[in-house]
Amino acid sequence: MSDSTTALTPERLYASPSLSGPAPRGVKFSPDGKRVTFLKGRPDEQDRLDLWQFDVQTGAQSRLINSQFLQPHDAELSEAEKALRERKRIAGTKGIVDYSWGTADTILVPLGGDLYLVSLGEGEPEVRQLTDTDAFETDAKVSPKGRYASFVREGALYAIDLENGDESRLSPAAEPDKAISYGVAEFVAQEEMHRFTGYWWSPDDKYVAYTRVDESTVDIIPRFDIEADKVSVIEQRYPRAGRPNAVVDLFVRDMATGEATEIKWRRDDWGAATDQYLARVNWLPDGALVVQGVDRHQTRLCRTLFSLPDGTPTAMGGEDQRCWINLDTDFIAFSPDAHGRDSVQPVHVLTTTEASGFRHVACLNRRGDAQAVTTGSWAVDKVLAVQPEDETVLFTGHADTPLERHLYTVALSGGEPQRITAPGRTWAITMAADGKSFVGTSSSPGQPPQVGLYKADGSLIAWIEENRLDETHPYAPFLSDHSMPEFGTLKAEDGQDLHYSILKPPGFDPAKQYPVIVEVYGGPHVQTVVNEWGRVSDQFYVREGYILFRLDNRGSANRGKTFEDVIYRRTGGPEVRDQLVGVDWLKSQPFVDASRIAIQGWSYGGYMTLMAVLQAPEGTFAAAAAGAPVTDWRLYDTFYTERYMDTPEDNPDGYEASSVFPYVDNLTTPLLLMHGMADDNVTFDNTTRLMAALQEKGKAFDLMTYPGQRHGIRGEPLQVHLMKTRMAFLERHLKPELKAST
Repeated sequence: MSDSTTALTPERLYASPSLSGPAPRGVKFSPDGKRVTFLKGRPDEQDRLDLWQFDVQTGAQSRLINSQFLQPHDAELSEAEKALRERKRIAGTKGIVDYSWGTADTILVPLGGDLYLVSLGEGEPEVRQLTDTDAFETDAKVSPKGRYASFVREGALYAIDLENGDESRLSPAAEPDKAISYGVAEFVAQEEMHRFTGYWWSPDDKYVAYTRVDESTVDIIPRFDIEADKVSVIEQRYPRAGRPNAVVDLFVRDMATGEATEIKWRRDDWGAATDQYLARVNWLPDGALVVQGVDRHQTRLCRTLFSLPDGTPTAMGGEDQRCWINLDTDFIAFSPDAHGRDSVQPVHVLTTTEASGFRHVACLNRRGDAQAVTTGSWAVDKVLAVQPEDETVLFTGHADTPLERHLYTVALSGGEPQRITAPGRTWAITMAADGKSFVGTSSSPGQPPQVGLYKADGSLIAWIEENRLDETHPYAPFLSDHSMPEFGTLKAEDGQDLHYSILKPPGFDPAKQYPVIVEVYGGPHVQTVVNEWGRVSDQFYVREGYILFRLDNRGSANRGKTFEDVIYRRTGGPEVRDQLVGVDWLKSQPFVDASRIAIQGWSYGGYMTLMAVLQAPEGTFAAAAAGAPVTDWRLYDTFYTERYMDTPEDNPDGYEASSVFPYVDNLTTPLLLMHGMADDNVTFDNTTRLMAALQEKGKAFDLMTYPGQRHGIRGEPLQVHLMKTRMAFLERHLKPELKAST
């Protein structure tokens, strides 16, 4: 531990206020652009969120809704709400976790299973409770024109007419005995497609599209929800790799007549209904519906435009990939001016595609003809806005460096993008509807997240949360010993660059040798080596005398398809070899004790931890800590697993080689396994099967399980316990002198 006058303890690491300072989340502009609203935790309880507002004109900031005023006591969440929060990665938060704008002066707030409508005026906000039922209302929205508040209750879609207060059911009633529900997103849509809803309003409030989800085709996987004082058996519909998916149908309801029209989005040449995914649903301004479907192999995406009221389909292009399609949420419809590219059908769509090998912006007409807007060997992150009057596009991406995300502008006709945001940090952007201003959240390794309101040219209008690192900041007592990462690149076996970061202890002495923790994730759609404010737990590790090392292996995000596709049909191979390139580099450094290198990770990182220690040469690692690991891809869900691995029937050798079980005999590294005993994502039997295999082989290991916890371990006491468990394990194996001294 360093000689800092203030010790950074596990207790302080997870206590309130957050050491990273206040962090607004869920940032949104009001429809008229006069307010910016956001959720913010309390100084004394960082996970309890209230709704705040920032007045764009005056710069005044105030709390709109005190969550405990509306709900003094926390409600017991429904199983559906628990699952949805787990999918959205907001499990563990309390108070107001979501909200949606209606008109320029109304906000819909779900809280405790009921809905509240907040009306804004000159004085204090007025709050009207819209629902008061024993059932739990979920996925609440305000329709685009502000007439309806809609929600899902007990597996059916409902709406309240805000003009007269009348409530009506918009879909048929759910049939739980037949596993049929309406207006919902099935498990893989939420967890893997990032589609958290099953209904979509038309821009004029005249129609609402909704799903009919039949899960009777999906296997029931009994999941033991083991809590401290009871055991429940959850009959979870979980589609494991190679098994049938849910059947998802789509309907459009005419709000004036109440009639529902089926949208026949599936393709006859793609096989059974259980082999087709409803990926995205979007409306065009003229009332046409665009549906994106993906085949079971996930190598083809097709867009179809449906004209209402009869639902006549028209093909609108798509994308084909040799290995797999990465879904995006980019869909911005607009109309070019009179001299636009398609005066006959003026509605165009901005989206992104990886057809070139890197994700880039493309402009589509209604026929699906695509014109490239950006090009190059770098990745676009997201399309944010189009400004037809000056024919420019605003987007976030990595044109400067893979380590930083920035806001850029580019001509609609293409050309060189111009960076708007300041370099040396990573940005997240929320654009105003008119594209003239944005809320930017940015951070760097030496500056925790700052939130500001900016003009479209990047000039600061006002801070929403400056989060200045001064003497009043929660992190101030620890700032003098703050360690800054060093970044570099190594070469993969195919010559591609692998970015790494290394964090050294305070007072680092290059003449000494230090133990190392390799922190790994390694899976698709995640990047861990980024020029941003890191986890404060990283600072805890280095203060305890460890070097912390991360490397983004091939297969990880924001580097293009060539970088990703090497894992196709064989995970846990190329990624492990890349991590071992990093370990070899570490062992060549004079300041590293090559005999004291540990590896740890959670989820895909837990899988990578296991695959690394089981495939690396004996003695490579001194210890390994694997949390909630996938141990056999046949136990994981269809959409994620088959995207990278194909089905078990079509790729049996790949599944066998990508499982941990063929390598169990190789375990010589001290191993700690950790898992939540109610995990509904990487189910607990991934770990119990490994436990049994290790015991059968006579292999010793350490184990820590968490009753009632799902894929993440939530709550301050348990987070402290998890950190202390990890540290006690690492210190036993990486700091033998401590053991000897006791």
